[in-house]
Amino acid sequence: MKILIINSGSSSIKYQLMVMPENEVICSGMIDRIGLETSNVTFKTAVNSLEEMIAIPNHKVGLQKVANMLLDAEKGVIKSTSEIAAVGHRVVHGGSDFSDTVKIDEKVKAKIKQLFELAPLHNPANLEGINVAEEIFSSAEQIAVFDTAFHQTMPEVAYKYAIPNYLLTENKVRVYGFHGTSHKYVSEKAINYLKDNSKIITIHLGNGCSMAAIKDGKCIDTTMGFSPSNGLIMGTRAGDIDQSVIFYMIKNLGYTPDEVNAVLLKQSGMLGLTGYSDLRDIEAEAEKGNKECQLALLMNAYRIKKTIGAYAAALNGLNAIVFTAGIGENSSYMRNLVCTDMDYLGIEIDASKNQVRSKEIREINKENAIVKVLVVPTDEEYEIANQVFHLLKN
Repeated sequence: MKILIINSGSSSIKYQLMVMPENEVICSGMIDRIGLETSNVTFKTAVNSLEEMIAIPNHKVGLQKVANMLLDAEKGVIKSTSEIAAVGHRVVHGGSDFSDTVKIDEKVKAKIKQLFELAPLHNPANLEGINVAEEIFSSAEQIAVFDTAFHQTMPEVAYKYAIPNYLLTENKVRVYGFHGTSHKYVSEKAINYLKDNSKIITIHLGNGCSMAAIKDGKCIDTTMGFSPSNGLIMGTRAGDIDQSVIFYMIKNLGYTPDEVNAVLLKQSGMLGLTGYSDLRDIEAEAEKGNKECQLALLMNAYRIKKTIGAYAAALNGLNAIVFTAGIGENSSYMRNLVCTDMDYLGIEIDASKNQVRSKEIREINKENAIVKVLVVPTDEEYEIANQVFHLLKN
């Protein structure tokens, strides 16, 4: 069964065409920096590799580019869209309506659209991916895999806010958690590697960032909440902020609610602190002596370190921390900042191991460190394909 996976992120599109259950990757690629001056487009097969820098203004243009590459007469991998049995879509917010993988119909799309306000950087891009895929791959089953599903094991003490009870019972205002597909995949990989599944903290660092406390293979807490906007500092999102700031901006500074929302989601985070949203640019500037970039990196690491301490307490111990996603897997600089001065918790990394680049799971902790520090490349596309295959099989 050929399954196309479309993972539309806030500023990127990852895709893979896979044969399941053989877990054979026919092709894969990514379009990142969507909406910036130039975007990086990649397309890889066993025999061909394409990389180009072009303008990709939005997700619709990006998805049309993906389809064109798949069908390309010279380097493409399919002759007809009818070869694809299913398209699996990552959908960020499922609210209280979806806790499992589902076939997409008009009712499902309507629910995804209703949740736009809770995931304004993601759900619109996810739905755009679904709509374009329905047009291009019209004979394929369209399947939604929700980021919120993995976090449904959180206990009430963790997912409930200290607000009037009716807001939960009537309006479903609670912690949902996000990046669940990634946290699920890397935690399972870590558990298999460690032969110990008791107490793990997974750290997903990309344009969006989140952490999860995982006990016995199940999520017990996570940093993102009602929407994917709080918790850690992100590319353009502020993360945790005193809610009084919002009312101050509206009442005293003349902002409208929509303007405040735009500031906190699209103009804050690393972009607001430095003028850059991409960590690669920020690290390069920091190395040149840019004080704002240096401080922003320290602030980012500081918030991660605080959360590690909090989750170690919630777990009543710690066996391993796991770095994953674009920044977590590739930035030795950020991993070093996070793990410096953490020896009290048993976290100590080996500087030489930290510099190694690999697509395989690896340890970067010192040999005798109490807590394992792992870098586990995430594969949300495989996790989505696996869930799609099992849904259709059953």
